[in-house]
Amino acid sequence: MSWIDERVELLKKLWADGLSASQIAGELGGITRNAVIGKVHRLGLSGRAKSPSSSVPRVRKPRSHMMRVQRPMSRGNTALALAYEMDQEPEPELIENIIPIGQRRTLLELNEDTCRWPIGDPATSEFFFCGGKPLSSLPYCTFHSRVAYQPANERRNRKPPFRQG
Repeated sequence: MSWIDERVELLKKLWADGLSASQIAGELGGITRNAVIGKVHRLGLSGRAKSPSSSVPRVRKPRSHMMRVQRPMSRGNTALALAYEMDQEPEPELIENIIPIGQRRTLLELNEDTCRWPIGDPATSEFFFCGGKPLSSLPYCTFHSRVAYQPANERRNRKPPFRQG
């Protein structure tokens, strides 16, 4: 199909009348909406007056919160399973976790039978690792596993600690 002068004139008239590209394609017959849009663009006809309804600001609906459904636990992910189990237990109190001196380990003393949770600033001589008995197939003891593997919804809801600056 070629754009003959009569069809171009009809296109210009219909476009000026405010018809959509789909409606114009239907009127002209034998062409697609995209062909109409391309020809309008090449002719420089893009300056149509907007309808009154398009100048009215759109009222946005408030966002509705999605309902989240917990996924079933996979057998292979022990950390995830631990996080779901901890959801039912009270949150551990971090301030009262005092590590006995005999349990503390240096980096060279760590092995698969010791908790590898770091305590303190590594740049100081007081730095050590927990050294407690770890949970099976995890690097941390029960207390530090609760800290490390928290359910996502609890992490999001927890407020950050107050920091003086």
